[in-house]
Amino acid sequence: MHRKLLLILQLTIILLVTYTGDSFSQTARGTVRGKVVTSKNEPAGNVSIGLEGTHYGTATNELGEFSFKAPAGSFTIIISYVGVQRVEVPVTVTAGQTTDVPQITINASMSQLSEVNVIASRANRFTSRISTDAAKIPLNALENSQSYTTITNGLLKEQQLFTVDDALRNAPGVQKMWDATGRAGDGGGYFTLRGFTVQSRLRNGVAGLVTNGVDAVNVEKIEIIKGPSATLFGSTLSSFGGLINRVTKKPYEAFGLEVGHTVGNYDLNRTSIDLNTPVTADGNVLFRLNSAYNYEGSFQNYGKNRTFALAPTLSIKASDRLSILLEAEMFYGRASAKPFFFFGSTPKEMGVTNAKQLNIDYKNAYLNDNVTQFSRSTNYFAQATYKISDKFTSQTIFSASNSFSDGANPYYYLMTDAAIFGNPALTGHNYIGRYDQSTADSKLKGIEVQENFNGDFKIGSVRNRFVVGLDLQHQNSHQVYFGNFYGIAPLNDPSFDYGAFNKQVVDATNAANPLTAANTYTYIYKTNTYSAYVSDVVNITEQLIASAGVRVDHYENKGTYNFDGVKQAEPFSQTAVSPKFGLIYQPIKDQLSLFANLQNGFVNPGLYTNANGDATVADLQNANQIEGGVKLGLFDGKLNGTISYYRIKLTNSLRAIPNSPVFAQEQDGTQTSKGFETEIIATPFNGLNVVAGFSYNDNKYTKGDPDVLGLRSNVAGSPYLANLYLSYRLPETLINGLGVGLGGNYASNNKVINSVSSGTLELSEYYLFNGSVFLDRSKYRFGLSVNNITNKHYFIGYTTVNPQRLRQFVLSASYKL
Repeated sequence: MHRKLLLILQLTIILLVTYTGDSFSQTARGTVRGKVVTSKNEPAGNVSIGLEGTHYGTATNELGEFSFKAPAGSFTIIISYVGVQRVEVPVTVTAGQTTDVPQITINASMSQLSEVNVIASRANRFTSRISTDAAKIPLNALENSQSYTTITNGLLKEQQLFTVDDALRNAPGVQKMWDATGRAGDGGGYFTLRGFTVQSRLRNGVAGLVTNGVDAVNVEKIEIIKGPSATLFGSTLSSFGGLINRVTKKPYEAFGLEVGHTVGNYDLNRTSIDLNTPVTADGNVLFRLNSAYNYEGSFQNYGKNRTFALAPTLSIKASDRLSILLEAEMFYGRASAKPFFFFGSTPKEMGVTNAKQLNIDYKNAYLNDNVTQFSRSTNYFAQATYKISDKFTSQTIFSASNSFSDGANPYYYLMTDAAIFGNPALTGHNYIGRYDQSTADSKLKGIEVQENFNGDFKIGSVRNRFVVGLDLQHQNSHQVYFGNFYGIAPLNDPSFDYGAFNKQVVDATNAANPLTAANTYTYIYKTNTYSAYVSDVVNITEQLIASAGVRVDHYENKGTYNFDGVKQAEPFSQTAVSPKFGLIYQPIKDQLSLFANLQNGFVNPGLYTNANGDATVADLQNANQIEGGVKLGLFDGKLNGTISYYRIKLTNSLRAIPNSPVFAQEQDGTQTSKGFETEIIATPFNGLNVVAGFSYNDNKYTKGDPDVLGLRSNVAGSPYLANLYLSYRLPETLINGLGVGLGGNYASNNKVINSVSSGTLELSEYYLFNGSVFLDRSKYRFGLSVNNITNKHYFIGYTTVNPQRLRQFVLSASYKL
């Protein structure tokens, strides 16, 4: 493992030395600064711009602004697009001075901005400079004292990734634990981040619940905001490890159309459309529609998944001050369950320590794929932005989320033969118990109303950027779970009819066991959360930035009920205060930041049974993080990255009291999670882009149940994770738009069971490799990618063992107008 760390450090040093050498070779330089807009005077973001005949250049940010250094002399700024007359602007660079270029207007549609023929060097196309959601204030990464990772739509397209879950392989420190279950309320994929579980629950910074895997057809970028983040996002949507926020595509002012089709092995078939059009001649009303239908089989003998996504968006510019955005996002799915292997007997009882010893047939689904579950999630979003003045803006947001599921969700218990047959004389573990945890018309509905007042003003020479917000979140849950036993099956028997576990058997079993309060497990409740928060980012000097924020959160639980409507727990309420602090110092302004933060997260655990057998309202669980590190934006945006160290302490964890006859708990647990993360997004030379990350996490219980004291949490994931992607596009003088990509992921051993009484069960480390070749032109795009090139057999798990997809070929074609 030390050799792996050394190799990563060596690669980082090589990159830094390469850039440093280039930087020192040009000492007499000045700065070129300006702004690029479209013909409708809209900011032209992510436009590559440079000096003709040189490798000096950069890309505009989301506001259309650019700034880069170049040697002294007279040059011509070039912006060139396929099918559009190129823009040429003369500029004279003076050493040690900043040259302001007059505003540049390009006669191109927003859809054409991605089709750039660059005459000079381009910045890395996998970076996103400004986030409006990560701090609820528009800040670039070097001004934000919190770590976050952005995965751009450009990276998803190049790697031919179609879901948010798959895209997260590009985020350092993030590891998938479970594939999506399709269950209302918690159906999205489960991941671990900084030692704690996290799901994709936010959309454009507010609630956007999902029931299944999230199709990425409407995703502009994905933001992984790291560490406890309750101050700005509350406790319902974020976790102690952080949160996942998907930023959706928005309409633009010209007509655009892209239609694509994808095929692959395992019966993959996918059709997608991205349609954009102005509704009115003046461009004040714009419409965009993104949609995709996806069908995929399984690498196992049974399994299929059908999904449909529909996402219409309407943008209205009501006046110079008022703009309105209306969005809908609808996901529908029907899928057979992916095998999840739980432990009915402990690893210690089974005499195993690694998943390889379990004799699981990797390509066997152990059931018929006509046993399916239907899932649906819909999100409706409305935003009104009003410009009060040049300094202040009001933003009013309404979000309604609805998730629904109905159907069977089988899973399996790994057990000793002695336990399976009730015969202590038997040895081995050659069978599984087949169960399901189905949902019956389960629903989780959420409404969020949020009002934000943003300001950007100076008090004397001190710049303040602040947000004051009010937030109401309402949840109405009617989640109904039930289960049945479907007998035992051998783990490896070619003569056994595994497909006999089918829809007919499930339907007959359900009909014979009508639902009652006695055989259902329910989450039936209503909650309201009322919150107020404030955060201010203060430029004490141009290079020293401080930030502070606080949230006051009042949570109301209206009581919980069983299937028959009988109250099971009384209502209760709690009030929490969540602070955050941050500090940024930039030794090299807008290029190098030293940052530190104190972040807080909390959870309302609800009611538990204490040692006396009484129902008790649990105290708030609190997580406090200390983090520090370095952020890079060097060499005109060609070397970007974050290196950070963090320490999170969680208090007031609940734990079971051993041998309690009433399942009593005690709230005295403490858990510490600490580690470091490194992320590099770089352009070492024209055409080559690098996305790389490495993380280490040390997670253990420091106080509480002796059964796990001092041990790593069994949901913390692998201690070591790494990701790498190299992308190279040939010079346009050879074959315009032709490129190749190669990358992969590493995960160290993962202890999914880890206690004194149960023993330890590890999932082995794995290396995954992926590659792609693509031709991206103004009117069309072709791509061929291969995932899991080496056909690696590997498992993921969340106290479980779950086999993952084998090698897959994906061929895509799209046509663009």
